[in-house]
Amino acid sequence: MRILMAGVSGFLGTRLVDRLTADGHQVTRLVRRPPRASDERQWNPSAAQLDPAVVAQADAVVNLAGAGVGDRRWNAEYRQLIRSSRVDSTTTLAITIAGLPAQDRPAVLLNSSAVGWYGDTGDRAVEEDAPAGEGFLADVCRVWEAATRPAEDAGVRVARLRIGLPLDRAGGMLKPQLLPMRLGVSGKLGGGRQWWPWMSMADFLDAVVFLLETDDLAGPVNMVGPAPVTNAEFTRELARQLHRPAIMPIPAVALKVVLGGFATEALSSSRVLPGALTRAAFPYRHPDLASALHAALTD
Repeated sequence: MRILMAGVSGFLGTRLVDRLTADGHQVTRLVRRPPRASDERQWNPSAAQLDPAVVAQADAVVNLAGAGVGDRRWNAEYRQLIRSSRVDSTTTLAITIAGLPAQDRPAVLLNSSAVGWYGDTGDRAVEEDAPAGEGFLADVCRVWEAATRPAEDAGVRVARLRIGLPLDRAGGMLKPQLLPMRLGVSGKLGGGRQWWPWMSMADFLDAVVFLLETDDLAGPVNMVGPAPVTNAEFTRELARQLHRPAIMPIPAVALKVVLGGFATEALSSSRVLPGALTRAAFPYRHPDLASALHAALTD
């Protein structure tokens, strides 16, 4: 399969490129700088610049572009970057796809979104049919997903990947927890009652391939494991596998000092279930947190 991919340099993008190329797919990478390799093509989503001929050569498009939500302390400028980096890239791809002759359009667009769509769900479990919630990330997800509409209206299959917390010791939300946990100076965040929608990295990559190959899967897809846990449960299991104590809870007020506006999202509860993947009989490798964490820490 010829796959055009945006967001190739990020935490998930680098792993997905490796997986797709290992599976024998031809991946063309969209980059904002001048190309340095034969598989790179330049684009400028902030100016809506993308050569339609590059898209016309693809069987599928995968868009994981977006500034990291946990990479920096949030201020007004960074909030705008979080939003624009997602909406601009999605809009540019969707409009370019829609503008192609029908016979040249890719068959599918897999576009990232996030479980932030649901806002704080408390203890209420939600699937893909739940409406958007409240808060900054929910608002971003709403306009982010809406930006795929031109491709969808043009008859292209669009799957919107509402990504949870993929587990990998080299990045994401797991990496910054490892050193404090190994030093014995970590614990639950705030009260620890908030639900965390984790997914093993292997299952995330498998699910992307599954969505590329499953022609009748479209719309929102929760990219999470089948058994969400609370932050306190997550912390206990991580401590058990690292053979370390987890007796120093991090107060909510300390998180707000360190993380600023992102603290509200870090302390929110997302009890999200993978309804679409479950109904499609997606074969999870790691259906429980213990096996997912073991894989993240040892693979």
